Amino acid sequence: MLLKLDPESGLPLYHQIAAAVRRAVAEDEVAAGDRLPAARDLAKSLDVNMHTVLRAYNDLRDEGIIELRRGRGAIVREGAKQPAVVHRLVSDLAAEANRMGLSADEVIGLLRKELS
Repeated sequence: MLLKLDPESGLPLYHQIAAAVRRAVAEDEVAAGDRLPAARDLAKSLDVNMHTVLRAYNDLRDEGIIELRRGRGAIVREGAKQPAVVHRLVSDLAAEANRMGLSADEVIGLLRKELS
C-alpha cells in the first residue's frame, strides 16, 4: 500500500492518511485480515510524527475499518469495505461540492432528500 501526502492540501495530514487507507480498502488494495504498516514505520516513511499516524489509525478504528491490537498492530476488519466505500464517496462528494461552491446545508439537504 503506497500512501502519498500533499503538504499543500488544506486537509490535516492525519485526514489524508486515513483517507488513503479508506481508499485502499474500498478499492481492494488491502483486504480483511491484512496488516497495515506499524505506526512508527509509516510515520518514518511519510516523514510525519508517529502521533499523526496514530490519530489516523484511531479514526479508522472508530469507523470500524481497522482493529488496533497491542503487539499485532493495525489489522483491516472483516466487512471494512462497506464503511470505507461510503467514507470515500462522502469525501469525493464534499470535494466536488466545494469545487462547485455548494454550502454544507445545501449538500446535507440533497443527501436527506436522497436518503428518504
